[in-house]
Amino acid sequence: MKQYDPQMHTAEHILNQTMIRMFGTDRSFSMHLERKKSKCDYHFHRSLTTEEEQILQDKVNRVISLGMPVTEKYLDLSEAGHLYDISKLPEQDARSVRIVSVGDYDACPCIGAHVNNTAELGHFRITTTSFENGVLRIRFKIDRDG
Repeated sequence: MKQYDPQMHTAEHILNQTMIRMFGTDRSFSMHLERKKSKCDYHFHRSLTTEEEQILQDKVNRVISLGMPVTEKYLDLSEAGHLYDISKLPEQDARSVRIVSVGDYDACPCIGAHVNNTAELGHFRITTTSFENGVLRIRFKIDRDG
């Protein structure tokens, strides 16, 4: 299992699905997740406006506030390939694929660690965004309790 910070990794799943719903993007093609700060890169066609950044942040926090369970299930490799993009998964001889779901909001193949419930996440905050050469980068933090 990939050793990302479970809170940041779960927030990344929610951010990805929110980008899909707001802008019709694909999931991030590149990410760097650390406990203190993280970033996701998307193929995109422009910068986000300040208003769009705020709406995106608010939508992610709304999903977090719902206290949804984060669950996993395993699907046969061929079934998973029909339902999800499994191209990012590492090469392996596995016959099944782990699907991580954030309530009924998001589901995707994943090998990393996650929280058990979105209530375990802190406040999601976009720190900066940038756009260059067709790549939108979103940098974010989780303001954790304590």
